[in-house]
Amino acid sequence: QVQLVESGGGLVQAGGSLRLSCAASGPTFSTYAMGWFRQGPGKEREFVAAINWSGINTYYADSVKGRFTISRDNAKNTVYLQMNSLKPEDTAVYYCAATAGSYYNTRPRLYAYWGQGTQVTVSS
Repeated sequence: QVQLVESGGGLVQAGGSLRLSCAASGPTFSTYAMGWFRQGPGKEREFVAAINWSGINTYYADSVKGRFTISRDNAKNTVYLQMNSLKPEDTAVYYCAATAGSYYNTRPRLYAYWGQGTQVTVSS
């Protein structure tokens, strides 16, 4: 069992940056691949980025590649999402999630554990 709590969301102007954190509880955090997803108003939840258990391998949606960076600190049971050059279309509730499968999993249903989400709003 893994419990996840996101933080770091907020209101930022276009072109700005935010760093999201996801704190995990449980002794098995380092065995899970972790992902970030987002859900905008009236939209389906979509994949943003993922990282494997060790932090060596990462995978990004095309829409955020080159602007967002996912990382993790297994000693702190935390995964991060650094978001730079933010755009209004990045506005969404951002969720972190854990999967026992591959970090290449981009489908939400393949992630067993989810946080409650944190709101990111980018103004133009």
